[in-house]
Amino acid sequence: MYVSHLTLHDFRSYPAADVALEPGVTAFIGRNGQGKTNLVEAIDYLSRLASHRVASDAPLIRAGAEQAIVRAAVVRDGRTAVLEVELNPGRSNRARINRSPLPRARDLVGLVRTVVFSPEDLTLVKGDPSDRRKFLDDLLVLRTPRLAGVRSDYDRVLRQRNSLLKTAGAARRGSSAQEGALSTLGVWDSHLATTGAELLAERLALVEQLRPYVGSAYATVARGARRDDADIEYRPSLELGGARTQPELAEALLAEVERRRKDELDRGISLVGPHRDELLLTIGHGAGASTGASADEAAEADADPGAGEEAPTSGGPRLPVKGYASHGESWSFALALRLASYDLLRSDGDDPILILDDVFAELDTERRAQLAELVAGAEQVLVTAAVAADVPAALAGARFLVGEGKVRRDDA
Repeated sequence: MYVSHLTLHDFRSYPAADVALEPGVTAFIGRNGQGKTNLVEAIDYLSRLASHRVASDAPLIRAGAEQAIVRAAVVRDGRTAVLEVELNPGRSNRARINRSPLPRARDLVGLVRTVVFSPEDLTLVKGDPSDRRKFLDDLLVLRTPRLAGVRSDYDRVLRQRNSLLKTAGAARRGSSAQEGALSTLGVWDSHLATTGAELLAERLALVEQLRPYVGSAYATVARGARRDDADIEYRPSLELGGARTQPELAEALLAEVERRRKDELDRGISLVGPHRDELLLTIGHGAGASTGASADEAAEADADPGAGEEAPTSGGPRLPVKGYASHGESWSFALALRLASYDLLRSDGDDPILILDDVFAELDTERRAQLAELVAGAEQVLVTAAVAADVPAALAGARFLVGEGKVRRDDA
């Protein structure tokens, strides 16, 4: 799978852009703020209908424009399809395939698959649990596009349920307002359990499938590491016991909701469900583990870009990456998560488009070379860099110069 042509109208900084692409490696070179990342962001947006840089669509539309259009010709198994999305602020986005409208924009999700490496990836390790949940859900939707609807339904249920909890919690005890809210709340409890159980079951299965790929990828990018040095574990917000099927998980969610009812009413928010879960990342021999350092001391090591040397594992205890890993180990784990995603998607039968967005400037020389070697054989690799020297030799290929709102091929 690869993109053979990209067209933009009023997307980010571009009134218009038209770029012919090809399989293999393509690098976009330009100073910061010239628009090189906007090009690869547009391709990633077609994949997920979301940006890897911002949470909403509004910043994607050029200032003063009424809408933005992203269009790409995608080649898969020798056949070409033209995918298009129209971003409409304040209104529903529209999507088309070969100029034919789709019933819903989200029907476009997953038709082109991308895996993005970017400086923001460090938040997968050091950020909030919501960053790791989003990582899982984005990967779920790429593999099974219908889950975009499940995730959307769950978010809708959560918003409605939280509104009812606030109303019931704030109303006078025994009042008609509280009784009405509590009565309606039972219906939304059921919806939460049903949609939450499906999302939870999918996440649990995904983590089990992803785990061996993470260990293998970490061993590749972390110096002296072994396959079992890195691990991931899904931590739900409730005790599951032996529950694994959707009906069992729904029953467990309902029981926990009932048990936490008073706490939820007191706080006015839903305290049970996939939105409260965590993806735990652990290493067997992190910087803190190897030295006996405290979390505070490990955090100081995180601030030192040179504190990236990994030591071989010696059977020590498993510790959370967040708070214990060095800066280098954290970067290695973040890269391992992205590489694992790429390998898992490839195992489904498709070669995703790899996007390396300004990532090489963040890596030391050895990791830079290792990552380049690992991804060089992908069907299509799109690289952005401030200077050509940041692009490793292993990723030699087509090159575009980006500046002053223009994108031109560099045939030198």
